[in-house]
Amino acid sequence: MTVRNEIYQFGPFRLDPEVGLLFCGDEPTMLGQRAVALLRLLVRNAGKPVSKDALIDAGWGGSAVADNNLTVQIAALRRTLADTANVADWVETLPRRGYRYVGPAVIAVPEASAVARAASAPSLPDKPSVAVLPFSNLSGYPQQQYFADGMVDDIITGLARIKWLFVIARNSTFRYKGRAVDVKQVGRELGVRYVLEGSVRKAGGSVRVTAQMIDASTGAHVWAERYDRSSEDIFALQDEIALAAVGAIAPSMRKAEIERVRRKRPDSLDAYDLVLQAQPDVDSGMPDQVTSALVLLERALALEPAYALAHGNAAMCYHCLFLRAGLQEINRVSSIRHARSAIVHGQDDALALTWAGFSIGMDAHDRAGAFAALEAALAISPSSALTYILGSVMLGWSGEAERAIEWSEQGMRLSPFDSWAWAAFDAQAMSHLLRGRYEEACRAAYKSVQANPAHSITYVQLAAALAKLGRLDEARAAGGRVIELQPGFRYSRQFAGVNCAPALAQVLGSALRAAGLPE
Repeated sequence: MTVRNEIYQFGPFRLDPEVGLLFCGDEPTMLGQRAVALLRLLVRNAGKPVSKDALIDAGWGGSAVADNNLTVQIAALRRTLADTANVADWVETLPRRGYRYVGPAVIAVPEASAVARAASAPSLPDKPSVAVLPFSNLSGYPQQQYFADGMVDDIITGLARIKWLFVIARNSTFRYKGRAVDVKQVGRELGVRYVLEGSVRKAGGSVRVTAQMIDASTGAHVWAERYDRSSEDIFALQDEIALAAVGAIAPSMRKAEIERVRRKRPDSLDAYDLVLQAQPDVDSGMPDQVTSALVLLERALALEPAYALAHGNAAMCYHCLFLRAGLQEINRVSSIRHARSAIVHGQDDALALTWAGFSIGMDAHDRAGAFAALEAALAISPSSALTYILGSVMLGWSGEAERAIEWSEQGMRLSPFDSWAWAAFDAQAMSHLLRGRYEEACRAAYKSVQANPAHSITYVQLAAALAKLGRLDEARAAGGRVIELQPGFRYSRQFAGVNCAPALAQVLGSALRAAGLPE
């Protein structure tokens, strides 16, 4: 993840175009996505006229719309500015020409992600700790980046199987992809002692990898090596690098630790390559992208029917389609089918067991079976942040509030900038809500919205928390975003789909009803 585009600050407000939110202080307003797009164009051209055509293009992507649609959105924008900060009219109407921003000076600053802003620098754990940064792709072909990323993924997986080692998840280290980084700063931000970095050059049937381990506290090199191998030896090479890294941290390794790193891999390199290509779309959690991922995963399973990770990824894709694309029974059944195959074939694969456990728990409503899979994953890989985060979601919907918060916090420590952070915050929000801690629920829900403003469920928790605080106008605005993102949303169907605990369903249901969401 690279440093992002500019953030716009003016008066008490901060406009974050990438996440699509206008903040007043540290709290996001409920300004809609079209109004946010209009405001972005206006503040970028502060003091200058902006034509109606340019605004319509920004808000509606060039679609033909009537002028009154623009008028309605400008009115909503003005109302939000006035209601939130009690300000004068900062958007001037220019008759027959357009509009102009005439408010306080606008400052444009580069800023890291909202999740990064919210996180404080963690302290070092009480055992050796390491982060593996994305390896540079030196092949000369950008389309080979997935191969370099897969190399890092497997090295992290191998390291994470060492029980006395604290390993940061790839979802946090990959935020540094494409950036020139200060290793000492990385160590501070992630709370680790050691940082492993390197490069990959793949050409034809050969692979060259360079890797180096750096002590982040001093910047000193601990170990460095170059490897030239055949592409067919890629799994052995990944293990060799992981073992060399462990040996640099603690030279006296036991045979059992070596065997843990040298785990079973798929027999088909082509199937492995297809899963690598599918992984980014699986991780997106978006219906269109997971549909594309399933095409690759089915091809991988045709080559290797017992490939546990391919089954686990497929289970997660079908879970996404079930929950976010109409609650169709065929997708639920497919999720469960692939999850069970992942458990049968993946007894030594923490990620496959994690995906499978989540699908079994959420779609088959078998929480006991789900946590058997998650506990097995943690026994294999104690540093599996995703296991803790997805487990916290299931614990949250099950009404186990305190354990859900504990698991979410553990997952976030293992991966401070995780792309699944929204789910951890979501688990915290519903858990605080169940316990009657409405201010804490609201803060956690805000963080969830900041981390993933494209996911309707983040606004569900926010709408409920705001309603419980008596802030009904804001709650209804958050409820409006739920419907905007998921037009067919009905909270009773949502509760049934995730097997919501009765006590939580009662608390959430009454709050969502007050927020104007349909049952």
